Amino acid sequence: QVQPVESGGGLVQPGGSLRLSCTFSQIFSNWAMAWYRQTPGAQRELVAAVNPSGTTNVKDPVKGRFTISRDNAENTVYLEMNDLKPDDTAVYYCGPYPDARNYWGQGTQVTVSS
Repeated sequence: QVQPVESGGGLVQPGGSLRLSCTFSQIFSNWAMAWYRQTPGAQRELVAAVNPSGTTNVKDPVKGRFTISRDNAENTVYLEMNDLKPDDTAVYYCGPYPDARNYWGQGTQVTVSS
């Protein structure tokens, strides 16, 4: 299994929180990993990335609300999402950073709605 496996999405009200998880192959253990998201008709965009040493890069639209982390022993990357907004509604994917084109999984749907 090379494609990452995402989980944790769901329906949440504005202002709510979710925690996404992604397990990835051992082959990515020394790679930076990232969360991306995509809405219908739009390009997939980077949300946040974390390198193997834990240094993170969080994009402006979610800075201060989302936190990315990883557990290298478990080959898992997390996305803690707080103060969710309707604009955060998307399918969320994880994958290697900066290029995940050959490794997309199924993603997990996050819907923020009252």
